[in-house]
Amino acid sequence: MNHVCTDVINLGRTPHRFDGLVNTPVYRGSTILVNSFEEWEQHKQNGGGYRHYGRYGAATTKSFESAINTLEGGAGCLVFPSGLSACTHTLTAFVQAGDHVLMADNVYGPTRSFADQILPRMGVEVEYFNPCDLAAFAQKLQTKTAVVYIESPGSMTFEVTDLAAISELSHKKNAKVLVDNSWATPLFFQPLQQGADVSIQSVTKYIGGHSDILMGTATANADSIEQLSRVVYGFGETTSPDDTYLASRGLRSLAVRLKQHNENGLAVAQYLSAHNSIGRVNYPALEHAAGHEIWRQSFKGATGLFSFYLKRSDPTYVARFFDALNFFHIGLSWGGFESLILPVGVAHRTQNSVQEGGYLVRLHVGLEHLDDLIADLEQAFDFADAL
Repeated sequence: MNHVCTDVINLGRTPHRFDGLVNTPVYRGSTILVNSFEEWEQHKQNGGGYRHYGRYGAATTKSFESAINTLEGGAGCLVFPSGLSACTHTLTAFVQAGDHVLMADNVYGPTRSFADQILPRMGVEVEYFNPCDLAAFAQKLQTKTAVVYIESPGSMTFEVTDLAAISELSHKKNAKVLVDNSWATPLFFQPLQQGADVSIQSVTKYIGGHSDILMGTATANADSIEQLSRVVYGFGETTSPDDTYLASRGLRSLAVRLKQHNENGLAVAQYLSAHNSIGRVNYPALEHAAGHEIWRQSFKGATGLFSFYLKRSDPTYVARFFDALNFFHIGLSWGGFESLILPVGVAHRTQNSVQEGGYLVRLHVGLEHLDDLIADLEQAFDFADAL
């Protein structure tokens, strides 16, 4: 078995098929011709004639899907035009009217909005659960529970869920387990190996790595890939071959980038944990963090995304802190080379209280020099604290 840093360099690449080109070229096109009636009939037997069409992807897409599928340890991978599209269409694939969905209380906000606003219109009941309370979760499982959906670590507050235990309990009720694994990527966590049925990635984030594409993937196990494919293809989901090419290019440097994100992220989290202006730091790799033991046993590393609480939440103080920063820019998304900071305030929850007191801030620690990042935070605290 190869090391993962070797796999991300080589998976999905077949230079001998493309005149020796190191990267699979960009294949644009809608119509794909066949050479004979016999060949057309063979295509019909292998998934249907309509799948021999550009919407299902040519070499650029298939090479990327193959690489991600191998990294995830799945039976098949599908690409989507955004991370949210991967989340919502995967949910849709496994529910029907009358079903019950259990969703972790700390999932990505737009996914939660889809669950609250769209799934009920389809006749699907949605209920939330505390991702850290297995006993309460077990009580909420029903015979009509079709899907259990989690994000681990959770969005904004970064609790780590015991996925193996959740999967075991869910499968006893024949529920599918879907996991948003964008934080860890397949390099640091493999949900399918922990019992999940589908692992979802926002390729927009670490896999793309350069803040210049929108894309997602869903990788399923052998018991789930056919159903996932059938529904997703029915929606006509596809991605640009140009974006897929950029995603493949980002994948090649993922291992080295994550190593630096991990190093920078941990150092900044440790710095913040010792700062007098900071309350709790939500970063699973810290020994005192909630869920650290589950993270240590199940994950191979941590990334640069976490959150913390400013002790003071008055608007003037918060504004002074944010506006004094030079390298941490206010902006949505994360996973690129650059450092970002997001004003959150209070995380929306219904099942578990996570408010530490103070003002919640999400941080993405990029690839800049660590000394510069810490110095930037230090001067911003000094400026805000001088109020």
